[in-house]
Amino acid sequence: MSDLPRKAVTRTARLAALPLGIAGRATLGLGKRIGGRSAEVVTAELQQATADQLFKVLGELKGGAMKFGQVLSVFEAALPEEVAGPYRAALTKLQDAAPPMPAAKVHTALAQRLGDGWRELFREFDDRPAAAASIGQVHRAVWHDGRRVAVKVQYPGAGDALLADLTQLSRVAWLLGPLIPGLDIKPLIAELRERVSEELDYELEAQAQRRHAEEFAGDPDIVVPGVVAQADQVLVTEWMDGTPLAEVITGGTQEERDRAGQLLARFLFAGPSRTGLLHADPHPGNFRLLKDDGPASGWRLGVLDFGTVDRLPGGLPAPIGASLRMALDGDAAGVLKMLREEGFVKPSIELDPDAVLDYLRPIIEPAAVDSFHFTRAWMRAQAARIADPRSPAYNLGKQLNLPPAYLLIHRVTLSTIGVLCQLGAQAPFRAEMLAWLPQFAGREPAATAKPANPVGTARSAGTAKPAGRKPAGGEPANRTRKS
Repeated sequence: MSDLPRKAVTRTARLAALPLGIAGRATLGLGKRIGGRSAEVVTAELQQATADQLFKVLGELKGGAMKFGQVLSVFEAALPEEVAGPYRAALTKLQDAAPPMPAAKVHTALAQRLGDGWRELFREFDDRPAAAASIGQVHRAVWHDGRRVAVKVQYPGAGDALLADLTQLSRVAWLLGPLIPGLDIKPLIAELRERVSEELDYELEAQAQRRHAEEFAGDPDIVVPGVVAQADQVLVTEWMDGTPLAEVITGGTQEERDRAGQLLARFLFAGPSRTGLLHADPHPGNFRLLKDDGPASGWRLGVLDFGTVDRLPGGLPAPIGASLRMALDGDAAGVLKMLREEGFVKPSIELDPDAVLDYLRPIIEPAAVDSFHFTRAWMRAQAARIADPRSPAYNLGKQLNLPPAYLLIHRVTLSTIGVLCQLGAQAPFRAEMLAWLPQFAGREPAATAKPANPVGTARSAGTAKPAGRKPAGGEPANRTRKS
């Protein structure tokens, strides 16, 4: 499939066919078992076929379907090992690849956004996409001043497709829920829907990326490519090489895994404190391990794709660090009191403080020790404990509430932990929290965020606005911001 299916009826039909296809294969599998095939062999075949259909459809549709698949992929480590195998390869495919948009459509999009003379902006432009994602694809190019750049072009019709897909996926959430034990799919899809307008706005993305690139310029650990130009649904940034984190997950050395895990944890906590923004799309396709000939301690983490961010002017909320510190100190009453104050426990719900502490202790284990080994087995154990109806943790978890202000923070944290478990990284998680998480050490972090530009509230100064077709409101559509 080389184009983005735009008609709602076409996209809806493909997504709606998923439960029918899975049910049909289940019936076929029953027939095979009656015919003498072993249950284990038939089950493995069904799992593989289900994964192939599910993620083939998600990848071909791109839009919200593929975005959902990418978000889901980081939770793969929570699957039981006997089930994870057939899904792992299919999930990974969604992290950094998708069927490409034809070159002719790319050229048309560039002419509409950058002007008919768009080729003059580049010394070279590779028509073959270097990467394709949920709402756009990336091309290698050389900017007119000789810089190697990445040109991100949004798929035509991506906005309508994104909303249509997420609406339809919410209707089949009951089918997708069992893929990841303990993960409530409907709120996840609802949160993705709320972020649609931001995801589609490349000007907001450019502002968020500039903020990170400025803050981390010259940083010994984190690298963010600078923004070169932006015009409507086209974003040009500096090119970044490196080893994709997906490759480290599948075949990296333990040294590579540990360093990548350490830097990923550092970015999770340091990013909000230093920039006032939380990078909210932490799947492996958005990170690169930048190695050199020196020791692993000098390797750096490259960070891409700032299309979705959470705005946290004071860094991560102080109650997170304070409640974690109280939990590690065994202050059950204090933890429950803070959970109530922040809205995690509604006023009408009565809970035993010690039961709440017992519920939290296994989850916060990485914050209790100097170095923690993140493994798939550990994540599976947490997911199974929370998802098992016979478990006290299951019943207590059902009584907890997730306040809207914490929804994105919660997903990003869980997603990052999922990637750490996929890496199998031994990481000093606690040290990063002590350095960057407000009130975890009983004080504010030593380095706090500089006053951030109000990303999303005003245009950057110096935005060039060449003549071009005008959308509603009269402003030129192909406004190009160059750096």
